[in-house]
Amino acid sequence: MSSDSQLFPTQEIGSIAKPGWRVKGVSDEGRITPNEILEAEQWGKKLSVPKFDELVELLKRREKSSDGPSEQEKESIRDWSVRYVLSLFESADLDRVYSGEQWRVEMYEHLVRNIQGFKLLGSVHSFDYKYFTKGALVSEPKYMHPIHLDEYEFVRSSTDRRIKVPITGPYTIVDWSFNEYYESKIRQKNTAFDQLDLKKINFEARREFMLALVQNALRPEVESLIRHGVQWIQIDEPAITTRPDETEMELFAEAINELTQGFSNCIFSVHNCFSDYKLLARYAPDLKDITQLALEFANRDGSNLGLVPGERKGYSDLQFFEDEGYTGGFGLGVVHVHDYSGVPGNGARKEGRNIIESPELVRDRILAAAKILKDPSRISVNPDCGLRTRSWAVTYEKLKALEAGTKLARAEVK
Repeated sequence: MSSDSQLFPTQEIGSIAKPGWRVKGVSDEGRITPNEILEAEQWGKKLSVPKFDELVELLKRREKSSDGPSEQEKESIRDWSVRYVLSLFESADLDRVYSGEQWRVEMYEHLVRNIQGFKLLGSVHSFDYKYFTKGALVSEPKYMHPIHLDEYEFVRSSTDRRIKVPITGPYTIVDWSFNEYYESKIRQKNTAFDQLDLKKINFEARREFMLALVQNALRPEVESLIRHGVQWIQIDEPAITTRPDETEMELFAEAINELTQGFSNCIFSVHNCFSDYKLLARYAPDLKDITQLALEFANRDGSNLGLVPGERKGYSDLQFFEDEGYTGGFGLGVVHVHDYSGVPGNGARKEGRNIIESPELVRDRILAAAKILKDPSRISVNPDCGLRTRSWAVTYEKLKALEAGTKLARAEVK
Protein backbone atom coordinates (compact mmCIF):
# COMPACT_ATOMS: atom_id res chain seq x y z
CA MET A 1 0.00 0.00 0.00
CA SER A 2 1.19 3.54 -0.74
CA SER A 3 2.23 5.87 2.06
CA ASP A 4 1.15 9.49 2.24
CA SER A 5 4.54 10.41 3.68
CA GLN A 6 6.59 9.19 0.70
CA LEU A 7 7.86 11.37 -2.13
CA PHE A 8 5.20 12.47 -4.64
CA PRO A 9 2.08 11.28 -2.78
CA THR A 10 -0.83 10.62 -5.14
CA GLN A 11 -4.38 11.86 -4.74
CA GLU A 12 -7.74 12.11 -6.44
CA ILE A 13 -9.21 15.55 -7.02
CA GLY A 14 -12.97 15.11 -6.88
CA SER A 15 -15.85 13.75 -8.87
CA ILE A 16 -16.00 10.39 -10.62
CA ALA A 17 -18.80 9.52 -13.06
CA LYS A 18 -21.80 7.94 -11.34
CA PRO A 19 -22.46 4.42 -12.69
CA GLY A 20 -25.79 3.86 -14.44
CA TRP A 21 -26.95 1.59 -11.61
CA ARG A 22 -26.18 4.38 -9.12
CA VAL A 23 -28.17 6.99 -11.10
CA LYS A 24 -31.21 4.80 -11.80
CA GLY A 25 -31.04 3.02 -8.47
CA VAL A 26 -31.92 6.17 -6.51
CA SER A 27 -34.48 7.45 -9.00
CA ASP A 28 -38.21 6.93 -8.48
CA GLU A 29 -38.64 6.60 -12.24
CA GLY A 30 -35.48 4.84 -13.44
CA ARG A 31 -35.48 1.09 -14.07
CA ILE A 32 -32.37 -1.02 -13.61
CA THR A 33 -31.38 -2.93 -16.77
CA PRO A 34 -29.44 -6.22 -17.19
CA ASN A 35 -26.50 -4.24 -18.65
CA GLU A 36 -26.25 -2.11 -15.50
CA ILE A 37 -26.33 -5.22 -13.31
CA LEU A 38 -23.58 -6.71 -15.46
CA GLU A 39 -21.58 -3.49 -15.10
CA ALA A 40 -21.82 -3.68 -11.31
CA GLU A 41 -20.77 -7.32 -11.36
CA GLN A 42 -17.82 -6.80 -13.73
CA TRP A 43 -16.41 -3.81 -11.85
CA GLY A 44 -17.01 -5.51 -8.53
CA LYS A 45 -14.81 -8.39 -9.67
CA LYS A 46 -12.22 -6.18 -11.37
CA LEU A 47 -11.78 -3.96 -8.30
CA SER A 48 -12.23 -6.74 -5.72
CA VAL A 49 -15.02 -4.82 -4.02
CA PRO A 50 -15.79 -6.66 -0.76
CA LYS A 51 -19.19 -8.45 -0.84
CA PHE A 52 -20.18 -6.82 -4.12
CA ASP A 53 -22.57 -9.73 -4.72
CA GLU A 54 -24.89 -8.07 -2.17
CA LEU A 55 -25.19 -5.07 -4.49
CA VAL A 56 -25.82 -7.34 -7.48
CA GLU A 57 -28.66 -9.06 -5.64
CA LEU A 58 -30.15 -5.69 -4.64
CA LEU A 59 -30.03 -4.50 -8.26
CA LYS A 60 -31.67 -7.72 -9.46
CA ARG A 61 -34.51 -7.14 -7.02
CA ARG A 62 -34.87 -3.57 -8.26
CA GLU A 63 -34.93 -4.80 -11.89
CA LYS A 64 -37.92 -7.03 -11.15
CA SER A 65 -39.82 -4.52 -9.02
CA SER A 66 -42.45 -2.21 -10.47
CA ASP A 67 -42.36 0.00 -7.37
CA GLY A 68 -39.92 2.85 -6.83
CA PRO A 69 -36.94 2.24 -4.53
CA SER A 70 -37.42 2.66 -0.80
CA GLU A 71 -35.35 5.22 1.07
CA GLN A 72 -33.33 2.36 2.55
CA GLU A 73 -32.60 0.98 -0.94
CA LYS A 74 -31.56 4.43 -2.18
CA GLU A 75 -29.20 4.87 0.74
CA SER A 76 -27.74 1.40 0.22
CA ILE A 77 -27.11 2.03 -3.49
CA ARG A 78 -25.41 5.36 -2.76
CA ASP A 79 -23.22 3.64 -0.18
CA TRP A 80 -22.27 0.93 -2.65
CA SER A 81 -21.31 3.56 -5.19
CA VAL A 82 -18.88 5.07 -2.67
CA ARG A 83 -17.42 1.63 -1.92
CA TYR A 84 -16.83 1.06 -5.63
CA VAL A 85 -15.09 4.43 -6.01
CA LEU A 86 -12.89 3.79 -2.99
CA SER A 87 -11.99 0.38 -4.44
CA LEU A 88 -11.16 2.11 -7.73
CA PHE A 89 -8.81 4.53 -5.96
CA GLU A 90 -7.27 1.77 -3.85
CA SER A 91 -6.75 -0.40 -6.93
CA ALA A 92 -4.80 2.51 -8.42
CA ASP A 93 -2.95 2.73 -5.06
CA LEU A 94 -3.73 6.40 -4.45
CA ASP A 95 -2.57 7.81 -1.12
CA ARG A 96 -5.34 10.39 -0.52
CA VAL A 97 -8.91 9.54 -1.40
CA TYR A 98 -12.55 10.46 -0.97
CA SER A 99 -15.97 9.40 -2.25
CA GLY A 100 -15.80 10.58 -5.86
CA GLU A 101 -18.74 12.77 -4.77
CA GLN A 102 -21.10 9.82 -5.25
CA TRP A 103 -23.41 11.07 -2.47
CA ARG A 104 -23.63 14.55 -4.01
CA VAL A 105 -25.90 15.76 -6.78
CA GLU A 106 -23.21 18.20 -8.00
CA MET A 107 -20.53 20.27 -6.24
CA TYR A 108 -22.46 23.58 -6.26
CA GLU A 109 -26.01 22.32 -5.79
CA HIS A 110 -25.07 19.94 -2.97
CA LEU A 111 -23.91 22.88 -0.87
CA VAL A 112 -26.49 25.56 -1.65
CA ARG A 113 -29.35 23.08 -1.29
CA ASN A 114 -28.28 22.68 2.34
CA ILE A 115 -27.78 26.35 3.25
CA GLN A 116 -30.73 28.48 4.30
CA GLY A 117 -31.36 31.52 2.10
CA PHE A 118 -30.98 29.93 -1.35
CA LYS A 119 -33.73 29.26 -3.86
CA LEU A 120 -32.86 26.76 -6.60
CA LEU A 121 -33.77 27.77 -10.16
CA GLY A 122 -33.11 26.12 -13.54
CA SER A 123 -30.12 24.26 -14.97
CA VAL A 124 -27.25 26.00 -16.76
CA HIS A 125 -24.37 24.55 -18.75
CA SER A 126 -21.00 24.27 -17.01
CA PHE A 127 -18.65 22.34 -19.36
CA ASP A 128 -18.63 19.37 -21.74
CA TYR A 129 -22.12 17.86 -21.36
CA LYS A 130 -22.44 18.75 -17.66
CA TYR A 131 -24.96 21.12 -16.10
CA PHE A 132 -25.65 22.50 -12.66
CA THR A 133 -28.78 23.93 -11.05
CA LYS A 134 -28.26 27.64 -10.46
CA GLY A 135 -29.50 29.20 -7.24
CA ALA A 136 -30.49 32.67 -6.08
CA LEU A 137 -29.77 34.04 -2.63
CA VAL A 138 -33.07 35.48 -1.44
CA SER A 139 -32.33 35.92 2.28
CA GLU A 140 -29.32 35.94 4.60
CA PRO A 141 -27.32 32.70 4.26
CA LYS A 142 -27.45 30.57 7.41
CA TYR A 143 -26.12 27.19 8.48
CA MET A 144 -28.87 24.63 9.00
CA HIS A 145 -27.11 21.30 9.67
CA PRO A 146 -23.88 19.41 8.85
CA ILE A 147 -23.60 19.03 5.08
CA HIS A 148 -20.66 16.68 4.48
CA LEU A 149 -20.40 14.93 7.83
CA ASP A 150 -22.39 11.75 7.09
CA GLU A 151 -20.49 11.32 3.83
CA TYR A 152 -17.16 11.74 5.63
CA GLU A 153 -18.10 9.30 8.40
CA PHE A 154 -19.05 6.68 5.83
CA VAL A 155 -15.81 7.16 3.88
CA ARG A 156 -13.77 6.96 7.08
CA SER A 157 -15.42 3.65 7.97
CA SER A 158 -14.74 2.27 4.48
CA THR A 159 -11.04 2.98 3.85
CA ASP A 160 -7.72 3.14 5.64
CA ARG A 161 -6.27 5.66 3.17
CA ARG A 162 -5.77 9.30 4.07
CA ILE A 163 -8.97 11.27 3.54
CA LYS A 164 -9.15 14.65 1.81
CA VAL A 165 -12.64 16.21 1.91
CA PRO A 166 -13.58 18.52 -1.00
CA ILE A 167 -15.98 21.41 -0.40
CA THR A 168 -17.08 24.15 -2.77
CA GLY A 169 -15.45 27.47 -1.95
CA PRO A 170 -17.11 30.82 -1.21
CA TYR A 171 -15.96 32.66 -4.31
CA THR A 172 -17.42 30.02 -6.64
CA ILE A 173 -20.71 29.81 -4.75
CA VAL A 174 -21.19 33.57 -4.98
CA ASP A 175 -20.03 33.79 -8.59
CA TRP A 176 -22.42 31.04 -9.70
CA SER A 177 -25.43 32.43 -7.79
CA PHE A 178 -27.87 35.27 -8.35
CA ASN A 179 -27.38 37.77 -5.53
CA GLU A 180 -30.92 39.02 -5.06
CA TYR A 181 -30.75 39.58 -1.31
CA TYR A 182 -27.59 41.68 -0.99
CA GLU A 183 -28.06 43.57 -4.23
CA SER A 184 -31.49 44.67 -3.02
CA LYS A 185 -30.09 45.51 0.41
CA ILE A 186 -27.25 47.61 -1.01
CA ARG A 187 -29.51 49.42 -3.44
CA GLN A 188 -31.95 50.32 -0.67
CA LYS A 189 -29.10 51.91 1.26
CA ASN A 190 -27.93 53.80 -1.83
CA THR A 191 -31.11 55.16 -3.37
CA ALA A 192 -29.37 58.20 -4.84
CA PHE A 193 -26.46 56.44 -6.52
CA ASP A 194 -25.36 57.58 -9.95
CA GLN A 195 -25.43 55.10 -12.85
CA LEU A 196 -21.63 55.24 -12.87
CA ASP A 197 -21.61 53.62 -9.41
CA LEU A 198 -23.32 50.41 -10.57
CA LYS A 199 -20.05 48.47 -10.62
CA LYS A 200 -19.21 49.60 -7.11
CA ILE A 201 -22.70 48.74 -5.84
CA ASN A 202 -22.54 45.25 -7.37
CA PHE A 203 -19.09 44.60 -5.92
CA GLU A 204 -20.19 45.68 -2.45
CA ALA A 205 -23.13 43.31 -2.72
CA ARG A 206 -20.84 40.45 -3.79
CA ARG A 207 -18.49 41.12 -0.89
CA GLU A 208 -21.30 41.19 1.67
CA PHE A 209 -22.71 37.96 0.24
CA MET A 210 -19.32 36.22 0.26
CA LEU A 211 -18.27 37.18 3.78
CA ALA A 212 -21.71 36.42 5.22
CA LEU A 213 -21.63 33.04 3.51
CA VAL A 214 -18.23 32.31 5.06
CA GLN A 215 -19.15 33.41 8.58
CA ASN A 216 -22.73 32.14 8.73
CA ALA A 217 -22.47 28.85 6.82
CA LEU A 218 -19.07 27.69 5.62
CA ARG A 219 -17.05 28.21 8.79
CA PRO A 220 -19.61 26.30 10.89
CA GLU A 221 -19.39 23.46 8.35
CA VAL A 222 -15.57 23.45 8.50
CA GLU A 223 -15.68 23.56 12.29
CA SER A 224 -18.02 20.57 12.33
CA LEU A 225 -15.81 18.54 10.00
CA ILE A 226 -12.64 19.27 11.95
CA ARG A 227 -14.33 18.55 15.26
CA HIS A 228 -15.24 15.10 13.93
CA GLY A 229 -11.72 14.27 12.76
CA VAL A 230 -11.22 15.73 9.28
CA GLN A 231 -7.55 16.60 8.82
CA TRP A 232 -7.52 17.83 5.20
CA ILE A 233 -10.07 20.01 3.42
CA GLN A 234 -9.79 20.81 -0.30
CA ILE A 235 -11.57 24.04 -1.22
CA ASP A 236 -12.80 23.83 -4.82
CA GLU A 237 -12.72 27.23 -6.55
CA PRO A 238 -13.23 26.82 -10.32
CA ALA A 239 -14.56 30.39 -10.65
CA ILE A 240 -11.42 32.29 -9.59
CA THR A 241 -9.73 34.42 -12.29
CA THR A 242 -12.93 34.43 -14.37
CA ARG A 243 -13.28 38.09 -13.30
CA PRO A 244 -9.64 39.05 -13.87
CA ASP A 245 -9.24 42.26 -11.92
CA GLU A 246 -7.46 43.23 -8.73
CA THR A 247 -10.50 43.81 -6.54
CA GLU A 248 -11.98 40.40 -7.37
CA MET A 249 -8.73 38.55 -6.66
CA GLU A 250 -8.30 40.43 -3.39
CA LEU A 251 -11.86 39.46 -2.47
CA PHE A 252 -11.10 35.81 -3.24
CA ALA A 253 -8.03 35.89 -0.97
CA GLU A 254 -9.96 37.67 1.78
CA ALA A 255 -12.77 35.11 1.71
CA ILE A 256 -10.40 32.12 1.77
CA ASN A 257 -8.45 33.61 4.68
CA GLU A 258 -11.67 34.28 6.59
CA LEU A 259 -12.73 30.69 5.99
CA THR A 260 -9.49 29.00 7.06
CA GLN A 261 -8.11 31.19 9.86
CA GLY A 262 -7.78 29.71 13.34
CA PHE A 263 -7.86 26.00 12.46
CA SER A 264 -4.41 24.78 13.43
CA ASN A 265 -5.20 21.07 13.25
CA CYS A 266 -6.30 20.86 9.61
CA ILE A 267 -4.55 21.13 6.25
CA PHE A 268 -6.26 23.34 3.67
CA SER A 269 -5.69 23.22 -0.08
CA VAL A 270 -7.32 25.04 -2.99
CA HIS A 271 -8.20 23.31 -6.24
CA ASN A 272 -8.58 25.33 -9.43
CA CYS A 273 -8.33 24.39 -13.10
CA PHE A 274 -8.52 25.95 -16.57
CA SER A 275 -7.71 29.41 -15.26
CA ASP A 276 -5.20 32.24 -15.60
CA TYR A 277 -2.34 30.98 -13.45
CA LYS A 278 -0.19 34.04 -14.04
CA LEU A 279 -2.92 36.06 -12.33
CA LEU A 280 -3.52 33.47 -9.59
CA ALA A 281 0.21 33.34 -8.84
CA ARG A 282 0.20 37.03 -7.85
CA TYR A 283 -2.26 36.31 -5.04
CA ALA A 284 -1.12 32.82 -4.01
CA PRO A 285 1.26 34.17 -1.30
CA ASP A 286 -1.71 36.02 0.26
CA LEU A 287 -3.51 32.74 1.04
CA LYS A 288 -2.23 32.51 4.59
CA ASP A 289 -3.43 29.03 5.58
CA ILE A 290 -3.37 27.27 2.22
CA THR A 291 -0.55 24.72 2.08
CA GLN A 292 -1.25 23.32 -1.40
CA LEU A 293 -2.62 24.53 -4.73
CA ALA A 294 -4.02 21.64 -6.78
CA LEU A 295 -3.85 22.85 -10.38
CA GLU A 296 -4.33 21.66 -13.94
CA PHE A 297 -1.26 21.35 -16.16
CA ALA A 298 -1.63 18.25 -18.37
CA ASN A 299 -4.31 19.96 -20.46
CA ARG A 300 -1.73 22.64 -21.37
CA ASP A 301 1.07 20.19 -22.08
CA GLY A 302 2.26 18.27 -25.12
CA SER A 303 2.18 14.48 -25.20
CA ASN A 304 5.69 13.71 -26.46
CA LEU A 305 8.19 12.30 -23.99
CA GLY A 306 11.08 14.43 -22.82
CA LEU A 307 12.22 16.97 -20.27
CA VAL A 308 13.26 19.86 -22.48
CA PRO A 309 11.14 23.00 -21.90
CA GLY A 310 9.58 22.79 -25.35
CA GLU A 311 8.11 19.37 -24.57
CA ARG A 312 6.91 20.29 -21.09
CA LYS A 313 5.48 23.71 -21.86
CA GLY A 314 2.34 22.93 -19.85
CA TYR A 315 4.33 23.13 -16.62
CA SER A 316 6.07 26.42 -17.33
CA ASP A 317 3.32 28.30 -15.43
CA LEU A 318 4.84 26.94 -12.21
CA GLN A 319 7.53 29.57 -12.66
CA PHE A 320 4.94 32.32 -12.15
CA PHE A 321 4.33 31.04 -8.62
CA GLU A 322 8.05 30.82 -7.93
CA ASP A 323 8.60 34.37 -9.16
CA GLU A 324 5.80 35.68 -6.92
CA GLY A 325 7.29 34.03 -3.84
CA TYR A 326 4.75 31.27 -3.26
CA THR A 327 6.46 28.57 -1.19
CA GLY A 328 3.61 26.10 -0.64
CA GLY A 329 2.96 22.76 -2.24
CA PHE A 330 1.32 21.83 -5.53
CA GLY A 331 -1.18 19.17 -6.46
CA LEU A 332 0.28 18.57 -9.91
CA GLY A 333 -2.19 17.70 -12.65
CA VAL A 334 -0.53 15.03 -14.81
CA VAL A 335 -3.45 13.47 -16.71
CA HIS A 336 -5.97 15.21 -18.98
CA VAL A 337 -9.66 14.99 -17.97
CA HIS A 338 -11.68 16.29 -20.94
CA ASP A 339 -12.28 15.31 -24.57
CA TYR A 340 -9.14 15.18 -26.69
CA SER A 341 -9.18 16.13 -30.36
CA GLY A 342 -5.48 16.34 -31.22
CA VAL A 343 -2.95 13.82 -32.48
CA PRO A 344 -1.05 12.34 -29.50
CA GLY A 345 2.72 12.24 -29.40
CA ASN A 346 4.93 9.30 -28.47
CA GLY A 347 3.97 9.49 -24.80
CA ALA A 348 0.27 8.76 -25.15
CA ARG A 349 -2.39 7.07 -27.24
CA LYS A 350 -5.87 8.10 -28.30
CA GLU A 351 -8.97 6.04 -27.59
CA GLY A 352 -12.09 7.60 -29.08
CA ARG A 353 -12.37 11.08 -27.58
CA ASN A 354 -9.84 10.32 -24.84
CA ILE A 355 -6.10 10.58 -24.54
CA ILE A 356 -4.46 7.89 -22.42
CA GLU A 357 -1.11 8.98 -21.02
CA SER A 358 1.74 6.49 -20.65
CA PRO A 359 3.52 6.08 -17.30
CA GLU A 360 6.64 7.52 -18.95
CA LEU A 361 4.79 10.72 -19.89
CA VAL A 362 3.50 11.08 -16.34
CA ARG A 363 7.07 10.57 -15.10
CA ASP A 364 8.45 13.27 -17.38
CA ARG A 365 5.78 15.74 -16.32
CA ILE A 366 6.57 15.20 -12.65
CA LEU A 367 10.32 15.48 -13.19
CA ALA A 368 9.92 18.67 -15.24
CA ALA A 369 7.87 20.22 -12.43
CA ALA A 370 10.39 19.11 -9.81
CA LYS A 371 13.16 20.81 -11.80
CA ILE A 372 11.28 24.12 -11.79
CA LEU A 373 10.34 23.94 -8.11
CA LYS A 374 13.75 22.63 -7.03
CA ASP A 375 12.15 20.88 -4.05
CA PRO A 376 10.41 17.62 -5.01
CA SER A 377 8.75 17.38 -1.59
CA ARG A 378 6.40 20.21 -2.62
CA ILE A 379 4.72 18.00 -5.22
CA SER A 380 1.68 15.76 -4.88
CA VAL A 381 0.38 14.06 -8.02
CA ASN A 382 -3.22 14.04 -9.27
CA PRO A 383 -5.45 14.30 -12.36
CA ASP A 384 -6.00 17.81 -13.69
CA CYS A 385 -9.51 17.88 -12.24
CA GLY A 386 -12.35 15.53 -11.36
CA LEU A 387 -12.82 12.70 -13.87
CA ARG A 388 -16.62 12.75 -13.95
CA THR A 389 -16.77 13.27 -17.73
CA ARG A 390 -14.72 10.12 -18.40
CA SER A 391 -15.97 6.54 -18.39
CA TRP A 392 -14.85 4.23 -15.60
CA ALA A 393 -12.69 2.29 -18.08
CA VAL A 394 -10.83 5.44 -19.12
CA THR A 395 -10.62 6.70 -15.52
CA TYR A 396 -9.13 3.38 -14.42
CA GLU A 397 -6.48 3.47 -17.14
CA LYS A 398 -5.57 7.06 -16.35
CA LEU A 399 -5.25 6.46 -12.61
CA LYS A 400 -3.14 3.34 -13.17
CA ALA A 401 -0.84 5.34 -15.48
CA LEU A 402 -0.67 8.13 -12.89
CA GLU A 403 0.44 5.74 -10.17
CA ALA A 404 2.91 3.86 -12.40
CA GLY A 405 4.42 7.09 -13.69
CA THR A 406 4.76 8.45 -10.17
CA LYS A 407 6.73 5.34 -9.16
CA LEU A 408 9.05 5.89 -12.13
CA ALA A 409 9.57 9.51 -11.07
CA ARG A 410 10.37 8.49 -7.49
CA ALA A 411 13.02 6.09 -8.79
CA GLU A 412 14.59 8.86 -10.90
CA VAL A 413 14.76 11.34 -8.02
CA LYS A 414 16.18 8.80 -5.57
